[in-house]
Amino acid sequence: MFQSHVHSLRPMTSAHLAQTMTLLSLTSSELRQQIDAELAQNPALELLEERRCPTCHRLLTSKGPCPICSQPQVRGLDEPIVFISSREDFYTGSGMSTEDIPEDNLSAVTEDLPTFVLRQIALELSVQDRPIAAYLLTHLDDNGFLTIDTLDVARYYHIPLERVQNIIRMIQRSDPVGVGSSGPQEAMLVQLEVLAESRPVPPLAEMAIKNGLGQLSHHQFADLARQLKTSLSEIREISHFITENLNPFPAHEHWGDNRHPDEPLSEVYHQPDIIINFLNDSPKNPLVVEIILPLNGTLRVNPLFRQAIKQVSEEKKGDWKNDLERASLLVKCLQQRNHTMRRLMQRIVSLQQDFIIKGETFIKPITRAQISKELDVHESTISRAVSSKIVQLPNKRIVPLSVFFDRSLNIRSVLRGIIIQESRPLSDSELVTLLSEEGFKVARRTVAKYRAMEGILPAHLRRSFISAST
Repeated sequence: MFQSHVHSLRPMTSAHLAQTMTLLSLTSSELRQQIDAELAQNPALELLEERRCPTCHRLLTSKGPCPICSQPQVRGLDEPIVFISSREDFYTGSGMSTEDIPEDNLSAVTEDLPTFVLRQIALELSVQDRPIAAYLLTHLDDNGFLTIDTLDVARYYHIPLERVQNIIRMIQRSDPVGVGSSGPQEAMLVQLEVLAESRPVPPLAEMAIKNGLGQLSHHQFADLARQLKTSLSEIREISHFITENLNPFPAHEHWGDNRHPDEPLSEVYHQPDIIINFLNDSPKNPLVVEIILPLNGTLRVNPLFRQAIKQVSEEKKGDWKNDLERASLLVKCLQQRNHTMRRLMQRIVSLQQDFIIKGETFIKPITRAQISKELDVHESTISRAVSSKIVQLPNKRIVPLSVFFDRSLNIRSVLRGIIIQESRPLSDSELVTLLSEEGFKVARRTVAKYRAMEGILPAHLRRSFISAST
């Protein structure tokens, strides 16, 4: 008897866990689509047109968030207020609804580089060439360079190599100019060619890039002057022109500072899944954290369906019971999702209050493993809960939830500040020393990596820029 009871519970437990994990990984908009699909398919599930607090289930009679859950409780003022809020009840600190909030404050759309380029050239391409262009653009690295051999593309599509090269040339001449090149040299040559169509360029600039890029980057102007059989002053003029007008890493011009390093290029932000604000819009008050539940009502198992199942014929009873179990499972799993998200955000916001209020340099190095241990859940649960979620901060900036686990963000922020204030271009080794004085022990290789992530050029290229501008 006991053994059969255990076996009967095990499938339901597995199903409950699997569906909870699935719901946990969904964004608010994806969750809404999932619920809508279930409501359309399952007669045992219904959405009541009533307003209840998703956290305490209290019936709400007025607009806005729950007056109990959205206010401080007995706990200390430093503790954030975390609650689940219906889609129409976004908290703004002043009782406003989402209809009163400017759209820009609720969304920040980031267009990925391949889409941005393809949109520019699509009308100039033939219908047959558009898939080829899209294929090429999906093989760009973070610098905007092609990572695939053009001959392989020609073979893959069974087309002449010249046709692929013509498409690449069209990509290279779009904005940012030089994207789709094989490397910095080709990118700069394309940019020089485009510039020459509208303004004069130094006569030997092309030769300097083709044959003397190494000397230019190392300021070996005298050697390059002898090589090109020209004067030192003309080489300096070329160096100044290149520094002012050409970008060896074309993708950095538009995406180097705007895209978080951990974000995929295709990330598109719409309405946030979580909104963080101050209670009553006052920085002196505790933080209010709203986890958006995309429902305008109460989801429940239909009681009439539960009663009617007793009277249904035997041949239909099995299907009806299945519908009833699915509806009950979804409601329970949704409640479990809400509970997990509340616990997660309570802990994250408590740990990262300084980052939320003061900025990037105050972020604390936390890990998913650390949070999973504190909440006594599996690390994969934290990963699913964090995945693809978007957070709106009190300053209206929208960031991925994963940014709270970015252990390098504060170091990169300090690194940016040091380079902005440098009186002369500092080498990576010197930056290691200065970061060490700020309390950050990092290797030179790590500094180079963080500098590249922030779209900051090496010291010798920054030196060229400073020399040319003075």
